[in-house]
Amino acid sequence: MLYAELKMVHVTSVILSGTLFGWRAFRLARSSGARTWGKGLKVAPHIVDTVLLLSGVSLAILSHQYPFVNGWLTAKILALLLYILVGKMALDSRTPTAWRGWTAFMAMLIFVYIIGVAWTRDPWSFLSFVRW
Repeated sequence: MLYAELKMVHVTSVILSGTLFGWRAFRLARSSGARTWGKGLKVAPHIVDTVLLLSGVSLAILSHQYPFVNGWLTAKILALLLYILVGKMALDSRTPTAWRGWTAFMAMLIFVYIIGVAWTRDPWSFLSFVRW
């Protein structure tokens, strides 16, 4: 698979992953923890996130850019780990209802930061466009 097609798969997976997370977090916040969505909405995020991870690793290998060598990729990986932890809190039924909205909001901010790092290839994300 060529780099451009793989990148398109990765970007599409990013969009789907963010959309599915936002939808699940919104539904959970509205229904006070009741998990009423079907099996497809439970399984789809795992499939999309697996495709996202595999395409990301493949892109890094193809482009010869690796975490802990390239600062922007290191920032992206560390932010991804934080996104997973905060996102898990947002979707966990044991998290107090009052916290779910805030953790979902924080996870989406981290998600936007990750997109900014990927877009700008700078650990400062979208702030790299600001010239002091």
